[in-house]
Amino acid sequence: MGVDEIVGESPQNRLNLSDNESFLNFSALKKELAQSQSKKTFIPKEAPQSIKNEENHSKMENIFHKSSLERFSPDAQQGSAYALSRKAQTLEELKNIMKTFEGCALKKTATNLVFGEGNEKASLMVIGEAPGADEDRLGRPFVGVSGQLLDKMFATIGLSRKENIYISNIIPWRPPGNRTPTPSEIAVCLPFLERHIELIGPKYLCFVGGVSTKALLNTTEGIIRLRGKWHGYKMPHLSTPIPALAMYHPAYLLRSPSKKREAWRDLLTLKAVLDTKN
Repeated sequence: MGVDEIVGESPQNRLNLSDNESFLNFSALKKELAQSQSKKTFIPKEAPQSIKNEENHSKMENIFHKSSLERFSPDAQQGSAYALSRKAQTLEELKNIMKTFEGCALKKTATNLVFGEGNEKASLMVIGEAPGADEDRLGRPFVGVSGQLLDKMFATIGLSRKENIYISNIIPWRPPGNRTPTPSEIAVCLPFLERHIELIGPKYLCFVGGVSTKALLNTTEGIIRLRGKWHGYKMPHLSTPIPALAMYHPAYLLRSPSKKREAWRDLLTLKAVLDTKN
């Protein structure tokens, strides 16, 4: 899920986690960790001009550049999602509202609502694309093969969903066949995620994969150009932007292991900021 750039390669079995145990265990890469801790990392106070200047993307034909009210009010389902999400004062209330929401067709084909998981007081919130088969079956985010790899990646910099991160997705129901969610599906579900972010109140966000990154940053740029950089995430009801780092989706890394060095550097970028602020 969340793969919008594919690097061709000869067929290989990338889905065995034992083959990826050494994914980040390179002495040369780990040396960069010590070096990176002495470097200053830029955290934007507002969205970069390339992101917030809508004139650069005037040909965009989806809903991502409109404000929440603009993109939800014309459509009854989107408007309903927005109104309902604002009623939730706790995560449990939000989850119950989403369970009874009938405005997204994905709910009809999914087995479970996949809400979120982790430390609800974490300073870092990780946001992926949508549940896969394992996530849909268990009702938990990132528990399949790619999710296990994501856990291993975060573990290398001392992060875990049990202690210091919270994980969710832009879409809480599995799209049939693990297909990429449509712009209209994202639009319907986005009010719930926005409220989810508000209720968690993270200091930092990590967008995993191209779909979630492009949707939440309101841009048509691909993940290859956006990854490894801090962006300012803005939404209604937020007084200041939240610093957000974009990263490759672990499913993409399983298919393209040559990108592991870039993924490691992104983790170092994240760790440098967290270490500075904690």
